[in-house]
Amino acid sequence: MNSILLLHGALGSRTQLEPLKTILQDHGHQVFSMNFSGHSGQPYAVQGFGIDTFAHDVVHYLNAHHLNGIKIFGYSMGGYVALWVAHKHPGLVNKIVTLGTKFDWSPDSAEREIQKLDPEKIVQKIPAFARILEHRHSPNDWRELLAKTATMMRGLGANPLLTQEHFRQLQIPITILLGDQDDMADRDYSKQVAGWLPQGNFQLLGSTPHPIEKVRLNELLPFI
Repeated sequence: MNSILLLHGALGSRTQLEPLKTILQDHGHQVFSMNFSGHSGQPYAVQGFGIDTFAHDVVHYLNAHHLNGIKIFGYSMGGYVALWVAHKHPGLVNKIVTLGTKFDWSPDSAEREIQKLDPEKIVQKIPAFARILEHRHSPNDWRELLAKTATMMRGLGANPLLTQEHFRQLQIPITILLGDQDDMADRDYSKQVAGWLPQGNFQLLGSTPHPIEKVRLNELLPFI
């Protein structure tokens, strides 16, 4: 039986991946999912907030469940975390599939994403999303989570963790998926990343925007 770990994106939670988990289980896979620290009511880690901390969360989860040589599907930020885990802990992961993961971090691209994280603008312009965030991350303050996420993004913009050198060292099959309507991750850079990976593959999903809720899961399934 194939074991697969699902990793959510920034401001997300494992509940967003429940539909995908159900489909994978129906196809005979053993599927696991988790929340990163600070998300979905989880306490913030004492060592900080960011990709390295989330990678530590993953390793702790895998060790606690005695999982080794697992496949990881990482949505958005979850894909970045998965690749960082593979870099830091060779042999722990045997395959990675990312969807909508942003690799083209720079000061300018980070600031563009941070502009979307203003809590007052979210409350005023998309109050339904504010309520979703409040419910999803309770009892944590969703505004604090936004602020920490913005700081994380600014750090990635100034100093991306994953570089061309890191990608070239990852000796496992890695598929980079991107929706053709994704407005967060750069298509050309994602293709370039796939080219740097020794066993990399880039695939474009048609009629697919960034939000995981709008992805046609039956089309995603064959890649996982």
